[in-house]
Amino acid sequence: MSTLEEIRSVRAEKLKKLEDFGMNPYPSEIARDLSLKEIKSQFEDKQKIGTELSIAGRIMAIRGQGGILFVSLNDGTGTFQSVVKKDEMDEKLFSLFEDAVDIGDFISVTGTTFTTKRGEESLLAKSWTMATKSLLPLPEKWAGLQDEEERLRKRYLDILTKPELKEIFEKKTLFWNTVRTFLKEKNFTEVETPTLEITTGGAEARPFKTHHNDFDMDVFLRISVGELWQKRLMAGGFERTFEIGKVYRNEGTSPEHLQEFTNMEFYAAYMTFEQGKKLIIELCREVANKTFGTTKFSVKGHTFDLDDEWKELDYVGTVKEMTGVEVLSATEDEMRNKLEELGVKYDGDNKERMTDSLWKYCRKQISGPAFLVNHPVLVAPLSTRHPDNPELTKTLQIILAGSEMGRAHAELNDPIEQTKRFEKQQELLKEGDNEAMMTDNEFVEMLEHGMPPTFGFGFGERLFSTLTGKPIRETQLFPLVKPK
Repeated sequence: MSTLEEIRSVRAEKLKKLEDFGMNPYPSEIARDLSLKEIKSQFEDKQKIGTELSIAGRIMAIRGQGGILFVSLNDGTGTFQSVVKKDEMDEKLFSLFEDAVDIGDFISVTGTTFTTKRGEESLLAKSWTMATKSLLPLPEKWAGLQDEEERLRKRYLDILTKPELKEIFEKKTLFWNTVRTFLKEKNFTEVETPTLEITTGGAEARPFKTHHNDFDMDVFLRISVGELWQKRLMAGGFERTFEIGKVYRNEGTSPEHLQEFTNMEFYAAYMTFEQGKKLIIELCREVANKTFGTTKFSVKGHTFDLDDEWKELDYVGTVKEMTGVEVLSATEDEMRNKLEELGVKYDGDNKERMTDSLWKYCRKQISGPAFLVNHPVLVAPLSTRHPDNPELTKTLQIILAGSEMGRAHAELNDPIEQTKRFEKQQELLKEGDNEAMMTDNEFVEMLEHGMPPTFGFGFGERLFSTLTGKPIRETQLFPLVKPK
């Protein structure tokens, strides 16, 4: 078997043959009248069969021998066959094709449309030109790229040899477009907020830190899609806003977690908690139907239907039922002992982290669709207290397939209470909790000016990957990969 260097050397010689012939192997423009998807319309109109035109694409296969070759082209819109016959074009041009063209090259072919004896729609080539000469081969069609890191590093080849991957990313575009259209139709205004922040806010996560040379200060990549900024807009007179954008969290990798991913957050002044829940259900059903054509899914050993009734699960009650721990009154030692008994690994040896870890153990057993509600204040520092129990908050999480898919709050707009919450988070930071929330005094100042009652909700591309049934890394075009 030839090595890559040997293959490259042979192809370099073929490139030289093209140049000696006077054909530019890397032209800036080529002849192309129709895409490969569009050319099929020629065959719907029988009168257009026999029309002369030009098509272009990457050669995915060449079969045949002697005076006739069947060439399969792919231009990203579809595939189509060109038939290259020795007696249909200049003899020297045909010989050059045999001597200088490889699978993986991009070519432009000019000829007439016809149907082969086997009934295959084709273009009978009269002439051809090189569009891009490839110096390295494509992966073997059936073997593909086997090494996981190499496959993601060379994602373009992975997609090229696996058409089903391209379909996933086309669905992902439809997924986010559906979200955007839905919210705009509900009178939300799309906004852009900073990705570089002096203090991170809107979530509990370890941030990435970098240095701003011009201001000579450290800044952080955002960990939420502008939660504290969008709330400022509520104070500024916007009624409804949303943003779809990248967030960054310097944490571990898992099938559901990456350090860079896309999230959506919306905020609606004067929207009640019940109105918000109805809107979330409507949004999720719309996205599922438009993107996947169904609301029924079976993933990760769970089966659920978004059209079913969404159950409400009480945070404290659910954890107690499944673990025996009453998180509001339990001591840290009791929580620690229970986590060790359950074999749950957890980060952060404080009550907030252990409370969250106990819930996550329970969550894996819930298929959904469900809302987890009534979160303890400790794990919801930006949410208003529940009117019936001040130890709880008006918070909800979407639970599907044993995972959290999104979180919503009746947003805290009490500046005095918010200051106390930030102070508690600051204590956790000093104790070494790298995921605790930073204090944002300017945000508190905004609250002192006044922010209307607001409902906020956010979810990320984990929802898409879950509905697709793939790890989140597989549903990103170019996930971060360590260099060789």
